[in-house]
Amino acid sequence: MTAVSEREALDAYSRLVTEVAEQLTPSVANLRVMRRARGGRVPVGLGSAIVLTPDGFLLTSAHVVAGRTDGGPDGDDLVPAELGDAESLRVGQLVVAIGNPHGFAGSVTAGVVSALGRSLPAAGRGRMIDNVIQTDAALNPGNSGGALVDGKGRVVGVNTAVAGIGLGLAVPINATTRRVIGALMSEGRVRRAYLGVGGGTRPLPPRTARSLGRRTCVEVVEVAPGSPAEAAGLRPEDLIVAVAGEPVETVTDLQRLMVAELIGFNLTLSLIRQGRPLEVDLVPEELTA
Repeated sequence: MTAVSEREALDAYSRLVTEVAEQLTPSVANLRVMRRARGGRVPVGLGSAIVLTPDGFLLTSAHVVAGRTDGGPDGDDLVPAELGDAESLRVGQLVVAIGNPHGFAGSVTAGVVSALGRSLPAAGRGRMIDNVIQTDAALNPGNSGGALVDGKGRVVGVNTAVAGIGLGLAVPINATTRRVIGALMSEGRVRRAYLGVGGGTRPLPPRTARSLGRRTCVEVVEVAPGSPAEAAGLRPEDLIVAVAGEPVETVTDLQRLMVAELIGFNLTLSLIRQGRPLEVDLVPEELTA
């Protein structure tokens, strides 16, 4: 690669990141988390949030506002962000993280999608967040709730955790999270069934794939302590192929099936355990924050 072509490549990269930053920075709010106290409100934390509507609906990570009584964004001219679809992401794809680390508003970092389909322990009750995006775009305290954006300026994830140097995690924007967002905006709450497994989309063993007529399933990576999955005897490395007779090929399929109507009702999970088919009865609980 010649010096001229290297400069051209760097310029193209810089232009793309600059364009994304200019487009999305007005749509990422500096969130000040407040608590009511004697004599008024006092600040108890900082975070980031993504603007969804001009009238002030914001999207952030649950832990940013957990247990808080009040909050609000800095700024009046709110510019809604365009939501994308994390299902179209590929490992190695450029992404840009925009947020407010340490309270420094409008900070921009760039990197790539390092991995897809990770599981993340959520705060409280040992529940798991599935299908998490891993990126090497630098994240720091205060970035939580900010935007992870693709090269076309669409929000594909909500930055949620720093797991180590060069290891940031984001909750994906996909069909499931869109439904959750819609329910929260229209009804103020959302009811979801909870199994208590962290998993990822995996290829089926060849023989099983032929017999079922499909290629993938959801592998159980972790079972949350005290969860319905633990009570039912699920184990890491179990392969979930169906829930109540409905085929499960991806983590998105599993999330889509976790509707409120399943809460408290017995359902059967079809598994492959050590190469053998197995059915397990499980009673989902209501997902709580």
